[in-house]
Amino acid sequence: MAALLAAFAAMLACVAAPAHAQLSNLGAGQTGRPLSVCVLRAHPGDDPARLIRAPQRFDCTAKQTSFGPGDYWVISNDIGQRSRSRRPLVARIGSVWQQSLTLHVLYSDGRLATMHDDNRGITRRIQLGAIVEHPLPRYSAKVQRLMWKAEGSANLRGIVVGPRLATQAESQRSNLAMAAIYAGFGGLALALLVYNLALWASLRYRFQLAYCLMVAALLAYAFTSSGALAWVWPDIANNDRLRLNYLLLTLACASALLFARAFFEEHVFGPRLRLLIRATVTLLVATGLFFVLFAPVGVNLVDRVYSWVFASVIVSVVATLWSAWRSRSNYLWVFAIAWALPILAACMRIFANLGLIRWNFWLDNSTILSMSAEALISSVAIAYRIRLLSRERDSAIAAEAVARRLADTDPLTGLLNRRAFLASAIGREGPQTLLILDLDHFKQVNDTLGHDGGDEVLRVVARTLRALAPPGTLVARIGGEEFAVVTGMNQPVDPNTVLTRVRATRMPFDLRVTASIGTATGTLATEADWKALYRAADTALFAAKSAGRDRARAATLAA
Repeated sequence: MAALLAAFAAMLACVAAPAHAQLSNLGAGQTGRPLSVCVLRAHPGDDPARLIRAPQRFDCTAKQTSFGPGDYWVISNDIGQRSRSRRPLVARIGSVWQQSLTLHVLYSDGRLATMHDDNRGITRRIQLGAIVEHPLPRYSAKVQRLMWKAEGSANLRGIVVGPRLATQAESQRSNLAMAAIYAGFGGLALALLVYNLALWASLRYRFQLAYCLMVAALLAYAFTSSGALAWVWPDIANNDRLRLNYLLLTLACASALLFARAFFEEHVFGPRLRLLIRATVTLLVATGLFFVLFAPVGVNLVDRVYSWVFASVIVSVVATLWSAWRSRSNYLWVFAIAWALPILAACMRIFANLGLIRWNFWLDNSTILSMSAEALISSVAIAYRIRLLSRERDSAIAAEAVARRLADTDPLTGLLNRRAFLASAIGREGPQTLLILDLDHFKQVNDTLGHDGGDEVLRVVARTLRALAPPGTLVARIGGEEFAVVTGMNQPVDPNTVLTRVRATRMPFDLRVTASIGTATGTLATEADWKALYRAADTALFAAKSAGRDRARAATLAA
C-alpha cells in the first residue's frame, strides 16, 4: 500500500483548526476538577491582594470573549482544598495568546503566593496537550481561591480557558495519556512517511510525494500543537510557538490540497478548478506567513483573516469533490469514506473559531483523532489508487503487445509478416539455414476452390510449418503463396519432411497440394548477408520447380 489518504482528511481536519493552534488539545485539561471563573478588566494600580480577597467586582455572567483584548484579572470560585506533600495540587489552563501570566494563590490563613511568568516562562510550564500548569505551593492551610492576571491577552477563544484544579498524579497520568496519543500518531505518520518514500523511489507517482509532504507537515504540526516543542525548546516564547503552529497548519492544509490535486485523475480538474486550487494553496501559504510576521502587531485581526481563509478552503474541497462526482472519478468513494469525519470536524471547528458554537472536550480533540483516522484510511486509498494504476499499466502493456503483434503478424496465417521476419532474422548469430517454400500451381488451387478455399490452404500450410519448426525458428509468409523459415544449424528443418507433411495433410475438398523448396546456408549478420542468402535459396527453389516441382533443392553461397 502506498499513500492514498492521509491527505484529504488532514486537509479538512485542519480546515478549521486555527483554534487548535491557539487552544491545543484542551481535552487533556479534562483531568481534575473544573473551576468556574469571573473576569475583571485590569487597571494600573490594581492591588491583587485586595482583589482576590474581595471578588465582588468581577463579572461572572458575560462570556470571556465579549471583553476583547487587553489585560485582565480572572478569579476562580472557592476551592477549599489543601496542597499537601502526599497530594500536591496543580492549576491547569489552556495555552492561549498572551504576553505574560501571573497566578496568585490565596490560602485560608490569609497567606498569598504569587507566580509570575513572561512569555518564555509560560513555555516552561507547558504540559503535553499545550496545557499551562502551575504547581500550587504546599501549606497546611487550604487553598481558598486562585486569581490569574493575563497581560496582553488576545482573548481569541478566552482569557483563561479550561481552568481546572488537579493533583500532580492526575497531571502525570494526563501527560502519559497525551504522550500515548501523540506518540501513536507520530509513529503512524513516520511509518507512512518512510513507507511511501520507499514506494515513491520505485514507482515514482507524483501523488506519493504530495502525500509525504502532507504527512511531514502534519507531523510537524502535531509536534508544535501538542506542547512537545516546549519540552524540546523551553526557551522559545509561547507566542512564537503558536505562530509556528499556525504556519505549519497552513502548510499541512496546502499540501493536502496538492495531494488531492495529484491523486484524482487529470480529467477531474478543468481550467477553473486548477486555478482555484492553485490560488487556494498560494493563499494558505501566504496567510501562514502573514500570521507569523504580523501577529505580534495585531493578532486579533490577523486571526480573524486566518479563520476566514481556512473557511474558504472548504470551497476548493467541495468543488473538487463535485467535479470528481460529475466526471465519475474512480477514487471519489475512497475520499468520501476517508474524509467524512474530518469534514464534519472541520466544519464544527470553523463554527467554533467564528464564535458560532462553544468549544468542548470532544470538539477540541477532534483534530488529532480525525487526522489519525484519515491517515489510516488514506493509506488504503493510496493502495487502491496504485492498484488501479497497475491495472491500467498492465492493460496498456497488453494492448501494446497486441498492437505490436498485429503489426508484426500476417493476418491470414498468423505467421510473421515480411517486415517482422526480416527484423528478427537479420542479426542472428552463427550460421543460419534459410528455407523458402512455394506452393505448386497455386493459381489452379484458387481457380478450383475459390479464394476462400485458397486462403484455407495457406492457413493449413502455415500450421504445418509451425508444427515442424523447433524452438527459436522463424516462420513467415513473405509473399502470396511463398513461406520462409530461418533456423540455426544446430536445429535444422528437414525440407523433405516438410514436403511429406504437406502432401499428407488433408486439404479442403481433399485437394492434393504440393510444394517446392529451396534452401541455402550462410550468415545473417547484415542486410547484405540476407540478400545473398535469399538469392541463393531462391535460385535453389527455381531449380526445384524446373526439375518437376514437389521437391527440394539446396544451394551453396559463393565464397
